[in-house]
Amino acid sequence: MGGEDRTSHDQNFKNLILDYPGPALELFAAGEAEGIEGARFTPVRQEQLKERLGDRFEELDVPLLVEWPDGRREAVLFAVEEWTEPRRFSVHRMARYCLHLAELFDTDRVVPVAVFLRPGRYREALELRGDRGSYLSFRFLSCDLGRLEASRYLRSGNVVARLNLPNMRHDRERRVEVYAMAQEGLAELEKDPEKRLKYAQFVDRYAALSEEELARYRDEYLAASPRKEEIMGMFLKAAEEGRREGRQEGRKEGRQEGRTEGVQQGEALILERQMRKRFGEPPPGVRERLERAGREELELWAERILDARTLEEVFGE
Repeated sequence: MGGEDRTSHDQNFKNLILDYPGPALELFAAGEAEGIEGARFTPVRQEQLKERLGDRFEELDVPLLVEWPDGRREAVLFAVEEWTEPRRFSVHRMARYCLHLAELFDTDRVVPVAVFLRPGRYREALELRGDRGSYLSFRFLSCDLGRLEASRYLRSGNVVARLNLPNMRHDRERRVEVYAMAQEGLAELEKDPEKRLKYAQFVDRYAALSEEELARYRDEYLAASPRKEEIMGMFLKAAEEGRREGRQEGRKEGRQEGRTEGVQQGEALILERQMRKRFGEPPPGVRERLERAGREELELWAERILDARTLEEVFGE
């Protein structure tokens, strides 16, 4: 896929996973996401992983650490990748990625998930073997959005499923209905006005209705919608935002700063978990030290913990 197209789709789905981690995993990794309600989701910074794994991984999505506070299940790391074209998917690359994650976070609980935007053929497993045996077997969960039947999700309570209705399989004559149910689901399931705006544009992009289809939507579906006022508000806000690009950029920067702070807190939690697993319960004050640390310190300690023999070596003391 082309660089610009790939980057754009990749970022769209990164945002989707970060904004709705639970619903995203329930749709993309249904087999492993059972009972995920009430779990805590920690995004692991993509940039940190790039520095460990090399530039060839620059298009990877953000891995998610899922933890159950009540302890009923062990923590598990979901490694989710979005691929627009299945024919470009590399099972070798995904296997390398997951092995690096397992080493980096000192865990064998890693769930590989590939999300395909368009239908197509791809290699489903990797096995390394010799004459006398098999030595490595790698499989992954896959979600082929283009093969899912949109009719099954038209009234789903999963916001990620509703937003992806235009990406699912449906007859051309149902394009307007599918678009209408996606926008209806957004108005029903999302109350935050900023997210409504963001994902109204997401639905617009992937539905790509013609002017004639949009007119039909307004006349046949929007006019009869019980959420007409809410949806019209989303459209009006989108138009207003389009006229105020400068202000929009300011808001984006503010949201990015907030997200960076949140991810940094997530890194501190991950590092504390690694320390506990390697060296036992950390002494008093370690958590506060991790929470106060800046990005460079956290990244340095994350590197050291791979080879450190004591907690003091992690901190360079």
